[in-house]
Parts: sequence; C-alpha cells; structure tokens
Amino acid sequence: MTQKIKETTPLIDLSIVTYPGAQRFGTTIFNAISAAIDPSTELVLHENPDTELLKSGNFSYVVVVVGELPYAEGYGDNLNLTIPEPGPSTITNVCTNIKCVVVLISGRPLLIQPYLPFIQALVIAWLPGSEGQGVADVLFGDYGFTGKLPHTWFKTIEQLPMNFGDAHYDPLFPLGFGLTTKPVVAE
Repeated sequence: MTQKIKETTPLIDLSIVTYPGAQRFGTTIFNAISAAIDPSTELVLHENPDTELLKSGNFSYVVVVVGELPYAEGYGDNLNLTIPEPGPSTITNVCTNIKCVVVLISGRPLLIQPYLPFIQALVIAWLPGSEGQGVADVLFGDYGFTGKLPHTWFKTIEQLPMNFGDAHYDPLFPLGFGLTTKPVVAE
C-alpha cells in the first residue's frame, strides 16, 4: 500500500517534468507519484517548462524526469554519452530556480557531472519499463534504496575507457557506489 504524505509535510506544490517520448502506458512515474501524495497536494505536469512558469508556480520542489528515449542495440548509440535534449536544458532551467530531484532514465552511464551543482538529489532509475510505481516507491520511502553501481560512472567522456583498478581511475561515482536506506515508517 502506498504511504500518503501527511498534511503537515511542508509540501505545497510538486511539479513533475518529463521528457518527450516518455512512456504513455502502464504506470507512469507521474501517475505513481500522484497516487503516493496526499490528495490535497497540487501536482503539476509540464514538459519543457520555461523559467517564467517556474518563477510563478510557487513550487516547493520539483521531480525532474529526464533520460534517453527507448532504444535497442545500435539505435541508441550516442558517441558523446550525453542526456538528449531537452533533458540538459530542463535540468538547468528547473534546478537553478527550484529545489529538485532528478530521476535519470537510461540504460548506461551518461554525462551528469555538469548538472550536479544544481540538483539536490539524483536517482538513477535505469530503464524501469512500464512500471513507474517502483520509482515512486523509493522516492516516497515505501521501499528503501538498495542499488549499487555495477560499474564505474565517469566524470567526462575523455576518461573512457575507465575501469576499476586503472592507473587513471578517478570516477564521478566509483564501482559499488549507491545508497542503502530503509523504508520510511509513518507516524
């Protein structure tokens, strides 16, 4: 059962930002978050919000969902391993104006270091498939985070290839990096 946020939680408005082409079937991350929050909380969905909206929205914080479009094998090739637009501009526009959690949907490490100074939390959701409920479950504490990186996450593309134990090993996130938390118990 999804835990509801207590009314005393200082959450007035929550904005969700998704990327074009995000899943439109199953349980989206937006729908899962909508089910997890108190019904009196205003939930807003915007793709590619502009600065004016962000400044006028009186949002407490924002969940920004960005990432790669669905792909298989060669169709997703990206030699610079960057987050596709409008992801980077969305992160910059939103997270420089409002406290935010960035959820990155990707099948591999992507260049994220330039955006870290702007964001309060980063969740690597990998490819959650058609069930966004799992993402909301950990965001709202119904389940704890348990993921550990099975490989190194690079700082810059120029570092590649980089493997644990290499002489030039200086990753953004090392092999095995990750959080382990416990579910939040409602009082």
